[in-house]
Amino acid sequence: MSAARRFSVMAVIALVACAVSHPPVHAADDPAPNVELRGPKGQRQRLADFRGKIVLLKIWASWCPDCKVLFPQLDRLSREFKPRGVEVIAVNVDEHRKDADAFLKTQSHKLRVMFDPGARVADAFGARGVPASYLIDARGMIRFAHEGWDETADATYRREIMSLLAEWRDAPNPN
Repeated sequence: MSAARRFSVMAVIALVACAVSHPPVHAADDPAPNVELRGPKGQRQRLADFRGKIVLLKIWASWCPDCKVLFPQLDRLSREFKPRGVEVIAVNVDEHRKDADAFLKTQSHKLRVMFDPGARVADAFGARGVPASYLIDARGMIRFAHEGWDETADATYRREIMSLLAEWRDAPNPN
């Protein structure tokens, strides 16, 4: 069984578990793994390339019902907070790129979409399913982690982003 297929089976199990509770999927204040991300044209970027920015990394798939609801919310967050130093990265874990591309054609978006058909990013972060999200501070530390989705997700992300922006703004300047 391929890693992506195994992840898909685990994702279904995790989604059922998430309906009962939403425990964090990674310990707060752990360093974010320096995973390699692949852009739409295969360009490679490492998560560390975004150091100095606040990053909301969302792991999603086209077959995930919650992901279809949250994708436009992510795009709004990206448009609103990008000018303030926040990078929203949507990491797609579809095994077949054509599935992700078909979904993306139905969504007007400007957020950064990366592709990970082997689910290596999800594995590195310890995600148990999709959607999963990680809010990473400018130092590269995971500050908030969420599994699943509910109607409070957008407000939660906004509150957490604002908290990190306030910390960043109020941090002593090392120069």
